Amino acid sequence: MRTEGKHIIMDASGCNPELLNDLDYLRSLLVEAAKKANATVLNVAFHHFTPQGVSGVVVISESHLSIHTWPEYGYAALDFYTCGDIDPKIACEYVAEHLNAKYVQTTEVFRGEEHEGKYLHKVRSVKTKVYGKELSLLP
Repeated sequence: MRTEGKHIIMDASGCNPELLNDLDYLRSLLVEAAKKANATVLNVAFHHFTPQGVSGVVVISESHLSIHTWPEYGYAALDFYTCGDIDPKIACEYVAEHLNAKYVQTTEVFRGEEHEGKYLHKVRSVKTKVYGKELSLLP
């Protein structure tokens, strides 16, 4: 069975609220994360909400990276979806580190797995990382 895409869903808590409300910082962070993973950036769209919060997407030729922030809670919800040889774990770990997240939970999903003529998804792992401890985000 062939997998069409790898999708990491990440919840990051205990993040720096100022960073979570800084549109320019977040845009640069996600673009750099895509480049660190050797993805090809095609388009970037970010929006700052009033009174706070940012949502954004980096469209890559291999799919996308997205972020939605709640600075008042120190929380960010992110998606790293890639196809082909691009490893979303690289982008995921880079972003978690640069948001100064204290607690990160990730779910890795394989998308588009062919099974008897149907394309389905399969959850591979759910991992939690508490920074300051030697735990891996994903296997």
